[in-house]
Amino acid sequence: MSNFSIGNLNLSVPIVQGGMGVGISLSGLASAVANEGGVGVISCAGLGLLYRKFSSDYNEASILGLMEELKLAKEKAKGVIGVNIMVALTNFADMVKTSISSKADVIFAGAGLPLDLPSFLTKGCTTKLVPIVSSTRAALIICEKWIKNYNYVPDAIVLEGPKAGGHLGYKLDQITDEKYSLEELLPDLVKNIKIVEEQNNCKIPIIAGGGIYNGTDMKKFLDMGASAVQIGSKFVTTDECDASLAFKETYINSKESDVEIIKSPVGMPGRAILSKFLERVKAGTEVPKACPFHCIKTCDYTKSPYCIIKALYNAYKGNFSKGYAFAGSNAFRAEKIISVKETIKNLMDEFRRS
Repeated sequence: MSNFSIGNLNLSVPIVQGGMGVGISLSGLASAVANEGGVGVISCAGLGLLYRKFSSDYNEASILGLMEELKLAKEKAKGVIGVNIMVALTNFADMVKTSISSKADVIFAGAGLPLDLPSFLTKGCTTKLVPIVSSTRAALIICEKWIKNYNYVPDAIVLEGPKAGGHLGYKLDQITDEKYSLEELLPDLVKNIKIVEEQNNCKIPIIAGGGIYNGTDMKKFLDMGASAVQIGSKFVTTDECDASLAFKETYINSKESDVEIIKSPVGMPGRAILSKFLERVKAGTEVPKACPFHCIKTCDYTKSPYCIIKALYNAYKGNFSKGYAFAGSNAFRAEKIISVKETIKNLMDEFRRS
């Protein structure tokens, strides 16, 4: 297995830890993954809630919180630290600027097309830009716009399949349609990105994500042309994950039938673990009275069944009567909480045996 790299950032294991918000992947988890040779990723979703002690203004608290998380991660880690930023966030531009000024190694941008992302780069900055897509078409649109408008080629591309946790870039009927499976989508993207690489004399590694749970899964997608994999759910049940113990135990105590597709106020389908809160949402008894943060561009609280950022924050704290856990399709397979070191060792041992 050749080492995986994003530009001049060399990784000893081909693993990118998925960005999970609110509060699930912060400096604790990200630094632990980075120290084992993978890419550790901080999610900036909801940092304004987590860092209210820094400022009563949500946007200002988000900026200060991200600066603090990057500082903590850099102090604890000797490896590569990235930030996951949803394009759908109303403070997307602030989060990108803060990531760059705080010297994040990589920005991963999904939940929308980050068409203007290279416009935020400053002179001399070394932050790598990696879009997250759910189709070849989206990847090629981004490549075309970035090259034409900024003379910039993506440093890597994450292809996230329909088995991922959290928000999914698929229509409801596509999630279970084999034509949209990661196994079907990846070869087409690999073929088309090769053409972009040849035309621009560059290398664009593809990172495959969504439902990848063990070393056998890793081997399958690397054999299909991916350079690395993105793994989220597997890292939730680690000692270093920043979520509450109750959040981690939700994964361990779940059954396959508990992991289901929900309708999110963001306007995209999502995958989550059933909770009392979600049962009330289904019954139509959860209605937001106001929108205190306006954190998502596409969210209209007068039409939303609940406030997503508060629900995810409550889950992070372990309050599942008022929240729920996003999770990948294989989250129910978690059996116990172990260290990140052991998790990555197990993944790589399985990979080599496959």
